[in-house]
Amino acid sequence: MELFISFVAGLIFSIGLIVSQMINPAKLIGFLDVLGNWDYSLIFVLGGAVGFNLITFRFIQKRKSLIGADLCLPTKKTIDRKIIIGSVLFGTGWGLVGVCPGPALVNLVSFKSEVLILVGAIIVGMFGFSFLEKQKS
Repeated sequence: MELFISFVAGLIFSIGLIVSQMINPAKLIGFLDVLGNWDYSLIFVLGGAVGFNLITFRFIQKRKSLIGADLCLPTKKTIDRKIIIGSVLFGTGWGLVGVCPGPALVNLVSFKSEVLILVGAIIVGMFGFSFLEKQKS
């Protein structure tokens, strides 16, 4: 059941990314080009996501997931070097390629080289971070 619910949630998320055109690099780069030919249409996607989370986050904090597992919500409230470096890397990759990790996974079916390179870089970054964290301890 857990696998099925995860699959359905991922499918719904993927459909949302496709409908909102978040998988279209030209659309995202147009949104990030605020000093040029700015495409403001994704502000509605962002506003909907932020608005939904502002309303629902208070209700889920002390509940369990649909499959009965505890929700692992972030507890850290400080900004440190890891957060800053990760944000810079994330933003740089998003700006250069025009796709963030979620839409990149959806775009894997296109087999475009830039998407494959991006997903490969994300995987290398995840394993690299895990390796560095293990070296510290």
